Amino acid sequence: MTQTVPMAFMEHLGELRNRIVKAGLAVVTGAITAFFFHEWILDLLARPYRNASGGGTLAVFRPTEAFSLVMRLSLFGGLVLASPVVIYQLWRFVSPALSKREKMWIFPLTGVLALLFASGIWLGYWALSRGLDFLLNFGGASLAPIIGADFYLAFAMRFILAFGIAFEFPVFLFAAAAAGLVGSTKLRQGRRWAVLIILVAAALITPSGDPLTLMLLSVPLYLMFEATILAIRFILKK
Repeated sequence: MTQTVPMAFMEHLGELRNRIVKAGLAVVTGAITAFFFHEWILDLLARPYRNASGGGTLAVFRPTEAFSLVMRLSLFGGLVLASPVVIYQLWRFVSPALSKREKMWIFPLTGVLALLFASGIWLGYWALSRGLDFLLNFGGASLAPIIGADFYLAFAMRFILAFGIAFEFPVFLFAAAAAGLVGSTKLRQGRRWAVLIILVAAALITPSGDPLTLMLLSVPLYLMFEATILAIRFILKK
């Protein structure tokens, strides 16, 4: 008995290490791939700024800034490209604790997570233009935007990734219901709290402050909340 627990613990650590290594290799592979397309990625991320500023260009203020930006853009692209593999490795790590019936959910949930993440990334990119249009033109014609590429790209990547991560919550809500932690009845009864939490989270994610950008995130999140209730009610019951 004294040796079983340490061996099981070490096995779990070894499994965690293997999953982290595989996920890390996927991110590195994605980052290398994204590096060869960094000009296209940079142009894609800078396009909302050009549209909102009337054709303005991003400025660099240090000799090494362009190099560091390309490296971060490559890592950002690698995370996006490797997200299905990272999610799958996460599920594979927790799968030994699941029953045979519960393991059947790994592949469909991984696919749904990847699809929702990609949908959130797309909506975040589209909403970025709306937020920038409000922010850059808030001061009127008296203020001309001259924004550093470092600051802007960090802002844009955080903004887009926040949308992608926010769109993952229905799967975790469904998984909590599958584990018996919540039920469709409790979720229906907590709709008011859900609306409040979604609005607060959307306000934190979208710092532009305009109601349109806030609604662009909060409305899809609430619709997914309602869809998750239906999925819990009918799929899990079946």
